[in-house]
Order: sequence, then structure tokens, then C-alpha cells
Amino acid sequence: MSTALGAVVLATLGVTGLAHAAGTVYAALGDSYSSGVGAGSYGSSGSCYRSSKAYPQLWANAHSGTSFTFLACSGARTGDVINQANSLPSSATLVTVTVGGNDAGFSDVIQTCTLGSDSDCVNRVNTAKTYVNNTLPPLLTNTYNAIKAKAPGAKLVVLSYPRFYTVPGSCWVGLSDTERTAINSGADALASVIQSRAGSAGATFVDVRPSFVGHNICSSADDYLHSLTWPVIESYHPTVAGQSGGYYAPLRAAIG
Repeated sequence: MSTALGAVVLATLGVTGLAHAAGTVYAALGDSYSSGVGAGSYGSSGSCYRSSKAYPQLWANAHSGTSFTFLACSGARTGDVINQANSLPSSATLVTVTVGGNDAGFSDVIQTCTLGSDSDCVNRVNTAKTYVNNTLPPLLTNTYNAIKAKAPGAKLVVLSYPRFYTVPGSCWVGLSDTERTAINSGADALASVIQSRAGSAGATFVDVRPSFVGHNICSSADDYLHSLTWPVIESYHPTVAGQSGGYYAPLRAAIG
């Protein structure tokens, strides 16, 4: 190797090494699916329920040198995530987010489908889908734009929500297959709109629905999602395995 070529190689390696040493400046925004509700180990995060087993923390743990800011909070809607963005480090190089489910009335959908008839459930899901298709898109765009404005150098990664049920599945009690199918259709509508708005904002979309296949509620394999459980707030949220296999795995596959 010539002296000149060797100098170039060493300089390149030096720059790479410095960049690696500096690490990623990572911030996790969003709602309960990002905070880790359902995975336990919430520490002192109070009503935000930030879990040490949530996918953002798993990603930070796996990438040494990462500077991690955990802002996701249970119950967050698009407006709340815009407020979270105000606390973003302007030097952030990576931001992940899940949002939109609470805007669309996820909790009320589940309550209606649990307590009401098949037709009550289908009608409530259809109302939510109308909101998702007509009202939610500009709210998502505003949210993604607010994140980008605060951290213009960051890679923005937007993750979807899973389908909740395997239909037909192994459950013999609880919701009917009609209700389960309706709820799944709501998740699909939400994913479609989130993917479209994320793409328009120049964000990377990570669809977690394939990762949950075979692990949805009423599947024969290990569930990645809680059904109705105690504490109630953890119901219909990813388990520890769901955060790891359902969320962290596709995130890692998408961005490393």
C-alpha cells in the first residue's frame, strides 16, 4: 500500500471511528405503544408508563454510545406528540414515533366492542375509520412536520399498530369473529393512512403488522398482545415479547 493511499485509508477510518464513538442522538416520541404499556418495569415514569422493556429502550441498549431521550407517554394524541417534540434535542439524529390510535378513539372502540353487540362494534369501528380517513391525515402531517422542524437533521421513523386478532382463532370466549374482524379492519385503515402521511413527510414507515402475524390475540403461538387483563391499562397492548419481537425486530431490520 502506498503512503498516500495508507494515509487516506487511515483518515477515513478515523472519521468513521469518531462518528461511531459519538453515537446516535435518539429520541422516542409517541403514545403507549412506544412508551411500553403492557411490558411492565415502568420505573418512576408515573402515568406515562415508560417501560425499560419498550422497543425504544431496547434499540438504545443495543447501540452503544447512543444518547437516548424517552418522551413517549401513555394516552398521547397528535397534539401531545407535538408538545413532546418541543423537548427534542435539536441535534437528534434519530426519532421514532407511534401516534394516531388515541385520536381515532381506540379505547372507546374496544369498550364498545366488548360491551355492545356485533352491530354496535361494527358501527363504532366504521365511525373511527371515517375519522382516520378524513380528519386524522392533516393531524399526522402537522405532527411529523413539527418533529422535523425541531430536529431537522434527524431520521424520522414512524411505526404502525398491529392487528389485534387472529380470525378465526383459538379463542372460544370473548368477542365474536365479526367484532374481531371489524377491529382488525380499523387497524388496517390506520396503518394505511399513517403510511401515506409518513411517506409524504419523507419519513421511514415501519409496518409492524407482519411481525405480529401468528402472535395476535387468539393465535396458537405466544401472544405478543394482552387481551383484557389486569391492570386494565395494559389490555390490548404489546407484551414484553410483543415489544421485542413485534416492534424492536422490524425497527432493527429497517434501520439497523
